[in-house]
Amino acid sequence: MKGTFLALPVLALLACGDDAPPAVELDHSGPTAEWRHVGGDTGGMQYSPLTQITATNVGSLGVAWTYRHGDVSDGSDGTTRTSFNATPIVVGDTLYFCTGKNRVIALDAETGEERWTFDPEPKLERLQGPYPRVCRGVAYWEGPERARGATCGARIFTGTIDSELLALDAATGEPCADFGRGGRVSLREGLGDVPDWEYYPTAAPVVLRDVVATGALVADNLRADAPAGVVRAFDVRTGELRWAWDPIPPGFAWPAEWRDRPRDAFTPGTPNVWTFMSADPERNLVFVPTGNASPDYYAASRHGLDHYASSVVALWGSTGTPVWSFQTVHHDVWDYDVPARPQLFTFRGERGPVDAVAQITKMGHLFLLERDSGRPIFPVEERPVPQSDVPGERLSPTQPFPTHIPPLHPHTLGPDDAFGFSFWDRGKCREIIAGLRSEGLFTPASLAGSIQYPGSAGGPNWGGIAIDPEHQVVYVNGMRVPSVIQLVPREDYEALPDKRSAYPNELSPMTGAPYALRRGPLLSPLGAPCNPPPWGTLAAVDLVAGEILWEVPLGTSRDQAPFPIWWLQGDVGAPNLGGAVVTAGGVVFIGATTDKYLRAFDAQTGAELWRERLPYTANATPATYRLRPDGKQFVVVAAGGHGWSEPGDAVIAWTLREREAAE
Repeated sequence: MKGTFLALPVLALLACGDDAPPAVELDHSGPTAEWRHVGGDTGGMQYSPLTQITATNVGSLGVAWTYRHGDVSDGSDGTTRTSFNATPIVVGDTLYFCTGKNRVIALDAETGEERWTFDPEPKLERLQGPYPRVCRGVAYWEGPERARGATCGARIFTGTIDSELLALDAATGEPCADFGRGGRVSLREGLGDVPDWEYYPTAAPVVLRDVVATGALVADNLRADAPAGVVRAFDVRTGELRWAWDPIPPGFAWPAEWRDRPRDAFTPGTPNVWTFMSADPERNLVFVPTGNASPDYYAASRHGLDHYASSVVALWGSTGTPVWSFQTVHHDVWDYDVPARPQLFTFRGERGPVDAVAQITKMGHLFLLERDSGRPIFPVEERPVPQSDVPGERLSPTQPFPTHIPPLHPHTLGPDDAFGFSFWDRGKCREIIAGLRSEGLFTPASLAGSIQYPGSAGGPNWGGIAIDPEHQVVYVNGMRVPSVIQLVPREDYEALPDKRSAYPNELSPMTGAPYALRRGPLLSPLGAPCNPPPWGTLAAVDLVAGEILWEVPLGTSRDQAPFPIWWLQGDVGAPNLGGAVVTAGGVVFIGATTDKYLRAFDAQTGAELWRERLPYTANATPATYRLRPDGKQFVVVAAGGHGWSEPGDAVIAWTLREREAAE
């Protein structure tokens, strides 16, 4: 299926009358830069050294081109709805991305013209559970063969919804015949009898030297013996399996009830790696953020597989052997898995430069770790936390809290915090909160119902943080919507006449555990969160001083609430998924929100400088690039919705409107 593109030279915006942005004189003296990786670089800082777009001239951005790929489903055709969350990569003058239907597309990065497309024709079109069909990015590799013009001397790697890893010629989009079988490697070996929809990759793979590594999404809360969370690395040229990391604890012995399972299979129920990884080519390390062992909300049924759960793990790139690990949540029963890539940068504090890992969590905790050892750069305290009153469950008595950087999300929600637009709905929220167990962060699920705040989606999520390495400042977005979590005894669950589950109010079986799970957002009768706004934020944090420099609401209730309510409310913040990009020009770009905007903020003050209305929500991290000394800096984002909004298919690029000499 061919896509369409619409080139809109910025000068043509003159025809838009008063809505056209003012023209500016472009500065061509600054640097050029590609966007070779989904996170900008192998360490995923989400930072660009570009300076042509600044806090002073960002208001002169206009649409340069729009491309519509057409891979959209709202579910009415019997397939699972799509989301388009990909961050494009830009290498040379070509922009690459993948769609929710796993098609890979290459465009001219400056004009948006289509160069090639490849459709892997995935066999799986219908998923179970709350997940849309999604592909969040592709990876690029080139070898010395590229200089000789060899076929597949440069390759694009991506995973598919039917659990394959693909290698494509970056120049033509044709499958690399020498990689696996005709350019494909199956990711299902060693998993056992696993339904197709329960295991598949959604994040871009990571390339380290001559291997390409990938994890996979594993469907949450379905069963205790969920598919293994194995991470595998393949030879970039042949597709041969180089290593597989099965995240089992040291000295782990298979339980007796697994005696009939094949012993050469990977271990069921282990923590998976569903989000982005990062790499340090110099050290030959892959950094992986792990999820929960299964099931997510009842740890007593996990067979002791929590050792590497909810952790940052550094793996040796040649063998997959763990070098170190740091756990952000002990014995996690909140689905507080590590949601974003470990981000690599050089920390410049009082003791001099330290190569570091920055890890954001759903709780709004930001840990800074030494890259070589995983030791915290600043003290981490083990603090007492609430304990479970559910028969059979035993939790960790303490949890790790960073001490240098303050939490980026509130830790408590009580009746006095209840919010409402009126006395009536505020009172209803107060009643709901008072009737639930709510003892702050790490309140576990209970039989009567507990408040989880932040909810299992965060706080921050897979968008991660944007790191300005020059100023040692990070920018992080997050949502503030509490959840209600309740464990349902097995006999009560089995007696339910209707066990259907519809996101966001989920009913999950957790088969193999003595309890099922109810989970959903804590909302007022009018549909607004019961906690006070802002419901979405963007913050700047000084890493050296350990201070929040500024925090502003991110988003409005537009596209969720009817007019004029959203207009009267103003910027109350909105739930958001997707990340930010910061530039040396002093601008932070972010979409992410439930309203249909891309925004630019002043990196120093947090002032909103520019916003652009989009055809769909942009639940993706933007990219920015400038390819020639005489060229323009572009900002590009995928606007294609998410599970909470209309699915779409737009790739939109902006650049500054240049003043002509005659002006």
